[in-house]
Amino acid sequence: MSYGLYIGRNRTSDGVSYLAGYGDEPSSHWLEIVPRAQHSTAEKIIVGVTQEADLPGHLVDIPQVGETARHIRVSYSYFRGMPAPLTNGGLNEHGVAVRDIWSPSRPELIALTPEDQTGPSYSDLARLVLERARTAREGVVLIGELIAEHGHSTYGGNSHLIADADEGWVVIECAGGKKLWAAERLGPDSIRASRPGYIGDIPISGNDSNFLYSPNLVSFAIERGWYDPTSNQPFNFNHIYGDGNGRWAGAEWIEGEMKTRAERPQKIGIEDIIWAIRTPRLTGDTAGYGQLVPLTRPEFNELRVLWHAPIGPIVAPLVPVFMGMRSVPEEFRQHRYLTTGESARFIDGRKQAAVSIVSQSVEATRSAAQIFKRLLYLTLQHYEIFLPEIAAAWEAHERHLVKMQESVAKAGAVLMAAGEGERALDYLTYFGTTELLRGLDIAEKLSAAVEARSRHLCVPAPGALRSVEQIW
Repeated sequence: MSYGLYIGRNRTSDGVSYLAGYGDEPSSHWLEIVPRAQHSTAEKIIVGVTQEADLPGHLVDIPQVGETARHIRVSYSYFRGMPAPLTNGGLNEHGVAVRDIWSPSRPELIALTPEDQTGPSYSDLARLVLERARTAREGVVLIGELIAEHGHSTYGGNSHLIADADEGWVVIECAGGKKLWAAERLGPDSIRASRPGYIGDIPISGNDSNFLYSPNLVSFAIERGWYDPTSNQPFNFNHIYGDGNGRWAGAEWIEGEMKTRAERPQKIGIEDIIWAIRTPRLTGDTAGYGQLVPLTRPEFNELRVLWHAPIGPIVAPLVPVFMGMRSVPEEFRQHRYLTTGESARFIDGRKQAAVSIVSQSVEATRSAAQIFKRLLYLTLQHYEIFLPEIAAAWEAHERHLVKMQESVAKAGAVLMAAGEGERALDYLTYFGTTELLRGLDIAEKLSAAVEARSRHLCVPAPGALRSVEQIW
């Protein structure tokens, strides 16, 4: 399902907008920095879903663009009928950030979806925005153009949160194969949680720059009898095309919490946004990773930063990853842990027909996701005791990282302005690598401490599944 949170710059202590959230997929997750790339005019990319998808379809080729942008993203290995690697978004070198979030279409639209649907999937759209968009609005227009030209392969309705330093947009893509979509702008005063993606009333008389939508959005609703233009009722997207439930309880709760914090003299700080994606009321084992993006305007694009947690931030720290890093540590790349199909593959080369997709050198390192998952499961056995302690440890660690990240960014800017770009990238890579691995080392020590203490406590019955009650 996934979770996204947008905070406009007028609501924050540093005057910066933020986009944060997590993805809800259980398969393996890994961190990637994808370089800028040049492509030939004849190059094609494969998009869509297969016959194994919940709503089946066909993979098709669509044209590639001449240049794709450098970007940071989290990829994962499985969603039924959708070729891996998949992604729910990230941040590109132009400062455009994307989060993908489920948004259910009304049952009649799901039933209308062709059995041979084609066009970009939710993951394809997120990746294409990262690769091509230079502004958030451009990302919205790109999604609309892709759907108009190639269609959209759906699993029942979807949305994206797209943001840059100036604004955010909620974009919802409907099921049904009718190329229906709509987008609502989020401004500097906005606080918006998506789970699922939600749009309410859309002004359909006149041109409102805060809304964009497909040319047939209103006419199709009238044709189906879902909207009566003579009724003087607002055109409510959620009631007409969505699940009709409005904002879900979890989104309403976290928006209320953040609005309360925004009313304080200090407004919302980065620590508040980390809390919003760490709180056990919203985050647990289903969260495959965490992301937080400050939507800044750095002097150099290499200094853009995405804060990354290798599992849900409930027991994992968010660590700054700079756009200019040359690579990420092998521990944070794709491992065999929870990777689809790896249980039937080998890694020594003797079975050429069944060789692992993970390199031996990477698999020889620790798996960050596996280590943090172990800490999570140890903590949940007695979460009343250990969750507050783990959260306090990571909060202190992140306060240190906030100061260090600011210092590193300033030093990197000085080096780049002096023409020492290569040394700046070396410095960014050293810092990011060191801090990602430092967090991993701390997690292993915390696991050892929690395990040792747990042995003196009452052990839950075999098969018991302990977790904090969540609002969704």
